[in-house]
Amino acid sequence: MYEILLRHPDFWVVHKPAGVSFHSESGLGFIELLRQQYPDGNFWPVHRLDKMTSGLVIVATSAEAAALFGQLFSAGQIEKRYLALSKRKGKKKQGTIQGGMQPGRNGNWLLDQSSQNLACTQFFSCAFNGVRLFYLRPITGKTHQLRVALKSNSSPILGDARYGGEAAERGYLHAYSVSFDWQGDSINVISRVPDGRFDSALFDHVATHFNEAELTWPQTKLSKVE
Repeated sequence: MYEILLRHPDFWVVHKPAGVSFHSESGLGFIELLRQQYPDGNFWPVHRLDKMTSGLVIVATSAEAAALFGQLFSAGQIEKRYLALSKRKGKKKQGTIQGGMQPGRNGNWLLDQSSQNLACTQFFSCAFNGVRLFYLRPITGKTHQLRVALKSNSSPILGDARYGGEAAERGYLHAYSVSFDWQGDSINVISRVPDGRFDSALFDHVATHFNEAELTWPQTKLSKVE
């Protein structure tokens, strides 16, 4: 059963568990399972998460709302934050990771120094219970962007075997929060649904150490796109 974190007439914000694919690989995908759970609902996905990633997914309840979300994402008017864990401290503890996303072998992506297919990620991090906890702000929204960014920082995500992360029961990337304005209303949703090492103690630590009111994100001239 999916947890519905916000029900709005125009959209729902749903928690996706780790290990659930958006696409029907060997069974039902995320949207099909949501429709199975709520057979009277109409759902349009407006963005996606990788199979290994847990956390917030916005689902429009009409084609008109889905089109409006497309405009908001394209204009960079939806702010998202992710959490990730790594066994390695990495080259940088905070800052910006930027470069061109280039296709590699077997569906992998590489980050180079070009501006072709430019990806930009900002982050802070801290030590927590024997691992490194990353608080991530994607400025762009490229395929595998956060996973590739942390690999390029020599801090691959715990459980992300594709990009060199150490073995774990799941890939530790979590879509933690989303915020945007919707027809005059300010929307802000956080997912504290526990899953493995993403537990209440970690979420409490995030709330204390990564308070948005106290963070100073680096300035960037890159337009945010999704």
